[in-house]
This record gives sequence, structure tokens and C-alpha cells, in this order.
Amino acid sequence: MKQILAQTKAFLPLMVFVALFLGVGIYYHLQGVEFAFYQLPAPVAAIPAVVLALILAKGTMDERFESFIQGMGDTNVLTMCLIYLLAGAFSVLTKSTGSVEAAVGLGLNIAPPAFLLPGIFILAAILSLAMGTSMGTISAIGPIAVGIGEKTGLPMPILFGALVGGAMFGDNLSVISDTTIAATKTQGAKMVDKFKENFKLALPAALITIIWLSTIDVNVPVLEPKTIEWMKIFPYLLLLVLALLGMNVFLVLFLGILSASVLGFMVIPDYGIQKLGQSIFEGFKEMQEIFLLSLMMGGLGKMMKDQGGIRLIQQTFAKITLALSRGGRFHRFFTELSLASSVTLANLAVANNTVAILICGDFFKEVSHKEKIDPKRSASLLDIFSCVTQGIIPYGAQILLASQLSKVSPLELAGNVTYCYLLGFLTIVNMICLTLYKMPVSDTE
Repeated sequence: MKQILAQTKAFLPLMVFVALFLGVGIYYHLQGVEFAFYQLPAPVAAIPAVVLALILAKGTMDERFESFIQGMGDTNVLTMCLIYLLAGAFSVLTKSTGSVEAAVGLGLNIAPPAFLLPGIFILAAILSLAMGTSMGTISAIGPIAVGIGEKTGLPMPILFGALVGGAMFGDNLSVISDTTIAATKTQGAKMVDKFKENFKLALPAALITIIWLSTIDVNVPVLEPKTIEWMKIFPYLLLLVLALLGMNVFLVLFLGILSASVLGFMVIPDYGIQKLGQSIFEGFKEMQEIFLLSLMMGGLGKMMKDQGGIRLIQQTFAKITLALSRGGRFHRFFTELSLASSVTLANLAVANNTVAILICGDFFKEVSHKEKIDPKRSASLLDIFSCVTQGIIPYGAQILLASQLSKVSPLELAGNVTYCYLLGFLTIVNMICLTLYKMPVSDTE
């Protein structure tokens, strides 16, 4: 009992952060304050949580700080942070050179009004599928979405909900995504097998999302067609082509920055090294909030894991799975549901889908092997529910970044990521159908 209480205490810092960040935002929203969720910056809200985690942690103070620093220096965390910086620089450069405005003009010229929302979803899905990163996708396409919203009056929550949904589609499926790699490696599944298994669930959710977005009455005003400035659009076209060719995401963003820089020298009078440097640094500064929060949440997640908080989740669902696997018609459904719930809770705790996958990977593999669930199935469920959770939690990096770009509250934005809700729902329906009709989910059965 003492051990359970000690493990439960590990969740208190996260609860403090969520209560502060969302609580203050909701309070100011009810008071009618504009940009209510930006009155208390998320990294500042994380400070009391970090202090509490250091107080509750075991060991010497040096050991507690070492655990926190190790979490901040996690490879996945630092990878995300570097993507933030590069994507931020690309975003500001394309704004300053007119590339964003040109891309918005292209979209408004070629896309019927009713297709603007699904078009944003499809563009984000293609780019994230190619790049393997939802954060890079949101950063790159976000300014275009803002421009379309400002020129057409499209509701920003729905517009950015479509963007985040498309970004999570690719993050979940891309063969170069860190979530896909982590899921297949922990489950011992082949990449191509996991993709096929995952695609059968993701495609229907994406198609329904596209259809639903197409039915929304957007009331877009008729705009006069403008001349398409292909030179200014080139950095975005290059970004898309290189991503589709499977180039490393860092190299894609770097070459995107380089092409935008060259464009600045070509089209802007008196555009020099000083202006270029200032634009790049301005991009870095625009990402400082999400950059700092990712570092702090990485450290907080490591401390929670060290204090047994994540272990408590695994132990609890291991007992549930054991009880449900003793027989009964629905035992496979409840077993898969308990697996899905475990990675969902882990993701809620650490706010990082890749880390949640790594945390729950061994548990998934152990239970799946015992229940004769094929590795491609367990890898697919592991990746799906981590990405579904990551795409809708208000304090997750994707929602916070999209919220920062669109100036929409994280809570409102999280409620509009239709694709993630559909993917989770359809996957659960699939789990029920497999159980009811006793369809095999293992090649060994």
C-alpha cells in the first residue's frame, strides 16, 4: 500500500502543471480576457510542477537534478527541440520573403472554397507522411493556414484542427516517424507489416474526416484570382519534394531555409546578411515557449518514471489484463482495450507519444505474446493510441504549437482535431468486431 501511494505521488507534479495551465486559462477565458491561455505561459506553469517533483523525488538533491537533466537531454526531446528551431526559422523566412502569401494565393486560386478545409488536412497528411514529423508539418503549414483563415474568414479552430489531424495522420503512419520506428522495434514487427495493419484503420478515419470537412458551410467570400508567383512558392515546393523523396527531416528543413534565404536576396531590395540573421533568430524566438516547455516536460516525465509513476500504470493494467484473459467471449477485446488504455495514460503523463511508446513497449510485447496477438497488430495499436492521445491533449506539443500560431485556446483546438477522435473510435470498433466475429488477429492462430 505504501509503495502504491509513493508511486501515485509521482503524478502530482503533472496534475499541478495541468491544473495551473488549464485552470488559469479557463479563468481568464471566463473573464473575457483575450488570449486567455497566454496570460500564464506554459513554461512558467511548469516551474511549480518541477519544484514539486524535485521535492517529492527520492535520493540526494544532486541525484534528483541529474534525473531531471537526463530527461531534458533525452534524444527524442532534443530532436523535437531542434525541429522547432529549424521549422521556426523556415516559417519566419518564408513570411518575410512573401512565400507564405504566395502559397496562400495559390491555394485560393486552385482550390474551390468547399475544399479549403480538406485541402489543409490532405496537405498536412502528405507532408507529415513524407517528413515523419507532425511538429515540422504544423510549423511549416501553420502560417499558410493562418493566411487562408485571415483572407477567407474560415474558423481558426476548425482550420487548425484539420492541420493537426493531418499532421498526426502522417506521424502515425510514416515509415521514418520516430513513433513508427519505436513501435515496430519494441514489438519486433516489420515496418511494412505494421504500415499495412495501421493503414487499414487510418485510411477510413482520414476519408471520413475529409468528407466531414467538405460538408462544413464555410461561406468563403469570392476573391479575385491573383497571379501565381511560382518563384516565391519554390521553398514550399522544394520542401514537399525533398520530403516525398524520403530525405532526412533536418536536411529537408535546412535546404528549405537555404532556398528561402536565396529567395530573399533575389526578390527583396537591400536584403543582406543582417536581415537574414535577424529573420532566422526571430524564428528561433517564436519557438522559445514550446522549446522550453518540451525540455521541462521531458525532465518531468523522467522523474515521474524514476519515481514509479509509469510503473504503477503498467502494474495496474497488467492485473486488469490478467483478469480479463481468463476467458469469456470478450476477453480479447478487453485485453486490447487495456493495452490501449495503458499507452494512453502513459502519454497523458509524459505528453510525448514516442516516450510513451518506449515506456509501454515491453508491456505490450509481453501481453501480446501471451495472447497470441500478432506483432504488427500490437505495434499498430501502440502507435495509434499514443498518436491519438498526443493529438488531443491540450498540453501536448502539437496542440500548443498550433494554438500559438492560430491564437486559439488549446482546449478549443483540442476539441476540433476530428481525425484523432475518429481514429480512436474506429480502432475500438475494429477491436469489437474482431472479437464478435472471431476474426484472427495473429498469423500464428
